Amino acid sequence: MPRRDRIGKAEANTGLEAAIEAVRTGPQGPDILAVFDFGGTVVHGFTPQSAARRLLHRPDGRAALTDTLLTSIRGARAEGEYERFLQRIMSIWAGHSELELAELGTDLFRHTIYGHLYPEAWRLIRAHEAAGHTLVLATCLSRFQVEPAAAELGFAHVLYTPMAVHDDLLTGHVEGKPLWRNGKAEAVRRFAAVRGVELSRGYAYADAATDVPLLEAAGHATAVNPDPGMAIQARDRGWPMLTFRPRESAGALDIARTAAGFAGLLGGAAAGVAVASRTGGPSEAPPSGTASRTGRQRGMADSMITHAAAATLRTTGVRMRVTGAEYARAPRPAVFVFNHQSQFDMVVLAAVLGAGFTGIVKKEVTANPVFGPLLRFAGATFIDRSDSAGARAALAPVVQTLRSGLSIVIAPEGTRSLTPRVGPFKKGAFHIAQQAGVPVVPVVIRNAGEIAWRNSAIVRKGTVDVAVLPPIDVSGWNAADMTDEVERVRELFVRTLVDWPG
Repeated sequence: MPRRDRIGKAEANTGLEAAIEAVRTGPQGPDILAVFDFGGTVVHGFTPQSAARRLLHRPDGRAALTDTLLTSIRGARAEGEYERFLQRIMSIWAGHSELELAELGTDLFRHTIYGHLYPEAWRLIRAHEAAGHTLVLATCLSRFQVEPAAAELGFAHVLYTPMAVHDDLLTGHVEGKPLWRNGKAEAVRRFAAVRGVELSRGYAYADAATDVPLLEAAGHATAVNPDPGMAIQARDRGWPMLTFRPRESAGALDIARTAAGFAGLLGGAAAGVAVASRTGGPSEAPPSGTASRTGRQRGMADSMITHAAAATLRTTGVRMRVTGAEYARAPRPAVFVFNHQSQFDMVVLAAVLGAGFTGIVKKEVTANPVFGPLLRFAGATFIDRSDSAGARAALAPVVQTLRSGLSIVIAPEGTRSLTPRVGPFKKGAFHIAQQAGVPVVPVVIRNAGEIAWRNSAIVRKGTVDVAVLPPIDVSGWNAADMTDEVERVRELFVRTLVDWPG
């Protein structure tokens, strides 16, 4: 990396840390507004097709709706660009139902838009949430484009440009005044007045010069990825400027790194089994999952896991920083619970925990040509999430697994999240720990979702942070209080991701 780029990244990180620290040490509580623009500030935008290309490849039907929903999510806009966007949707959206566009917007977020989230924006939003501030997402776009993202990001309040509806169908016109330039600032002022708070004490983040009126109204204004006009205004007014880097699409090096990683994973697994077969493995013979395994088989599984994880990290160039590593080794056995965002979590957990554990994973993983066979060999328990009764029956032997000395790893969220958000925890892991008389050990993973996105197998180079927290004794938990106790554990994950140890 050129020296200038290294300095630029360091400066960007320093600015973000200073902004987060200012939020953390500043006024707290719901009377403080934190207002974020959307395109260019929270997510990086989509490049629209040129006019000539649109003439040659005119989309129709669902493709046309998708095109207008995505390509209008932009960063900084030229003066007439927003008006042209409105003109396009007037002709394309007219006659379609709100439900149709809302469903399409949700689908686009889950498969495309989530990958455009700025990780830096996520951290800043979480800092405001931890400070108890009232989060507001304000955008000139429609609700179809922003509400799915707002729900995932934790925005309870969304201000957007409303679209006129007649007989449940969109007319293609705007209802009232668009949230553009002064219109957005006025909408935020009205919101603040209704809440009985002063925007002059709040925070505002935006990228385009058209949002200068919004930033002028806030007590703490910050220009994020500023366009030239906003940069001039920010310098003149002494506003801090932050640079958020987009999550780049996979390139040739990423693909080559991923191929090397899979080769390393399989080669390391084979080497581990070969080493264990020569040495004979440990003498103990704990059961794993639903079937008893010999000590030799367990030793081979442990050797496979450790060798495979080390080889994968080495070939992909992914680094790890671990705090609380002592809690990963003792006490054992234990139920290790982790926040799940990426397929790469399996590699991370194997590297952190080493030997002496197996997992509880969803049945769908059996179809994975790589992880499926490896997890079966490691004695994992596979559960069908659609069959609650069957899942409980499959988990019953896991208690005996723990009592026999083998630890268990489980994701209490039940599935990977689209973003670093920690979803609701299921109670199964905690019931198992309580029945087996073992502690629960939280394993908080940060950045794995940037190494391998949720819906992608491509591995990107980077660093994964892991914090292993002290063990939690669940033996005294009362069944009537289980929901609250589990929520307190989830909050440990949330707080750790906001205020990382060390």
